[in-house]
Amino acid sequence: MKFDSRDLALMAVFAALYFVINVAQTLLFSGLTVFGPIQLRVSDCLIPLAALFGLPVVGGVTLGCFLTNGYFFLGPPDVIIGPIANLLAAFLIVMLRKHRLVACLVGSLPVGLMVGSYLWIYFPPTATLSFLPVWVAMIISITLSSIIAIGILGYLLLSGLSRRGIIEPLKSHGLKVVENKKLST
Repeated sequence: MKFDSRDLALMAVFAALYFVINVAQTLLFSGLTVFGPIQLRVSDCLIPLAALFGLPVVGGVTLGCFLTNGYFFLGPPDVIIGPIANLLAAFLIVMLRKHRLVACLVGSLPVGLMVGSYLWIYFPPTATLSFLPVWVAMIISITLSSIIAIGILGYLLLSGLSRRGIIEPLKSHGLKVVENKKLST
C-alpha cells in the first residue's frame, strides 16, 4: 500500500478533528466528560472510520489523541498509553472491517481496558461501583463509555458515511476507500 500526500492530508484532518472535538466538548460540557472517571469522548466515534478510510484514520486518531492528552496533560501515562489504545482500537477495526458492528465493539475494548487501567491514578474513587477495587471500577466505566462512543456512535457514523450516495462522490474526488483487502481510488 502506497501512502501519499492525500493520505497524509487525511491523517492531518482526522488528527485535527479529534483534537477540536475534544476541546469543544471540554469547553461545552466540562472537562470531566473528556478527562475523568466517566469519560465519554465524542471524538472516539471517529475511530471506526478506519474501516472505511484505512490507515490515514489510524494515524489521525492516534496523533489526535496524543495532541489532546498532551494539551490537557494529566501525566505521562495518559500521553503515551492513550494514543497507543487508539492505535490498537483503529487497527483492530481495520482488520475486522468485514464485520463492522463486531469490529466497532471489539475496537472499543483496547481504549476501555488500557485507559481504564491507569486513569484511576488521577481521580479519587467515586461512589459508583464502590464495592469493587478502584482500578476495576475505572476499567468498567471507561469500557462502557468506549462502547457507547466507538461501538454505538462510531458504528452509526460509519454506517451513515458508507452509504453509496455519500461515499461515491468522495471517491470520485480522489478519496481512497478501503474495499476488501486493498485501497482503491
